[in-house]
Amino acid sequence: MRMLVKNKDTRPGHYAKFSRMPRPGHADYPAIVKYGQVKSGGGFFSGRMTAAFVMAGAVAKKVLEKKGVRTLAFMRALGNVRLQGEPSEEEIVKGTYANAVRCPDAKTAAQMEEEVKNAIREQDSVGGIVECKVVGLPAGIGEPMFASIESIIAQAVFAIPAAKGVEFGAGFEAARMKGSAHNDEFVIVDGKIATKTNNAGGILGGLSTGMPIVFRVAFKPTSSVFREQNTVDLEKMESAKLKIEGRHDPCICIRAVPVVENVAAFCIADIVLAGRKEG
Repeated sequence: MRMLVKNKDTRPGHYAKFSRMPRPGHADYPAIVKYGQVKSGGGFFSGRMTAAFVMAGAVAKKVLEKKGVRTLAFMRALGNVRLQGEPSEEEIVKGTYANAVRCPDAKTAAQMEEEVKNAIREQDSVGGIVECKVVGLPAGIGEPMFASIESIIAQAVFAIPAAKGVEFGAGFEAARMKGSAHNDEFVIVDGKIATKTNNAGGILGGLSTGMPIVFRVAFKPTSSVFREQNTVDLEKMESAKLKIEGRHDPCICIRAVPVVENVAAFCIADIVLAGRKEG
């Protein structure tokens, strides 16, 4: 199978000066040290590279669909606005792409959109948190240690530019909980083993528990802002001012929603296929 995306609307002129004046928040300076220049469009440091992640995920979803497994991602938080409560699978499917910020709740989405508008007015940017659920995965899938479900997903997630943190289940909140509160007690529901809560995020010891796998990814604010910023002129070896021009998203996290969903899809598909018993 061959898949190809052609980028026809390129504007290389916008990147010419960044090999001399690295942009704050971008990979320009370490890239210059390692490779000698900043490639047009940012090269493999650009978010454009995630198009391949989505393509791979689209194929993986076909594999997972046959096994009754699917991945669902949505915007949990954008700037200072956070979606409260737990949206149902139906709400995520129907509501996430019904608005510009990929939030399944219309009221919260409107508040998030206002956060983006405020950032634009201030010539600035905002970050956000994408939540992803993997539903339908039976218990006992995966491997412990370095091949754990968390290890594989986390490694892939951090390949997404602007991703700065990942947590599973209760995540960092677990550090403030007592063991008796964090432990997911086992129960029997409709003749099947389940847990009353899902603080483990559907994973114990690196293996699936049969509950939904839940993880969240924190994305930093878009590094390219239209405000004037301080940098250095590498040729003159002196301080300089830099004002970025061109096309830049005020919140890159919005574009990350389908990326996270598809990254989860190809990670889980790999795990499932790797553990398949032949014969």
